[in-house]
Amino acid sequence: MLLVDDHPLVRRGFRRMLEDDPDLQVVGEASTGEEAIFMATDLLPDVVVMDCAMPGTNGLEATRAILRDRPSIAILMLSMHSEDTLVRQALEAGAHGYVLKSALDLDLANAVKRVAAGERIMGAARPGPSALKGERARGLSARELEVLRLICRGKSNREIAVDLNLSANTVAVHRANIMAALDIHKRPSSSSTRSGTGW
Repeated sequence: MLLVDDHPLVRRGFRRMLEDDPDLQVVGEASTGEEAIFMATDLLPDVVVMDCAMPGTNGLEATRAILRDRPSIAILMLSMHSEDTLVRQALEAGAHGYVLKSALDLDLANAVKRVAAGERIMGAARPGPSALKGERARGLSARELEVLRLICRGKSNREIAVDLNLSANTVAVHRANIMAALDIHKRPSSSSTRSGTGW
């Protein structure tokens, strides 16, 4: 599959989640809609995991362009928002699925398999309370706020995963989404994390 997101940390987290499944292979990554269109034509993936909101050519526009030339590719749209308008626009663009990044129980690998098998999935994972309204309080979902509180206590991804009954890779995705939402570009040093004083 081709993974498309303009935030490198988010892409890395999603890639880890997907590659945990031995049946799935990420053949490429794109950071813009323009790159996604070119790479989809070049690599011919079965599935494109597409970020909805990107600067320049957004996910909806890239989806239309890809499916114009390669209608056999299944596109799974990822979004921070659950507004009916966005879901409808994704369907009209040709997306096979629409999944919330802020879902409490995001199972991205399963969603990819389902669209690859020809299913159409909407709301494949359960959103947090703030996502139900299509809003993100100060850019963060309820689950991300939980993760952020534990990060501020100096806990590692693995420790947070145990506390919240999540996989470490899911926590890594939440951490990446938090950094993107808060416009944080650097992670704290290991020493500051251990002491609980760093991000």
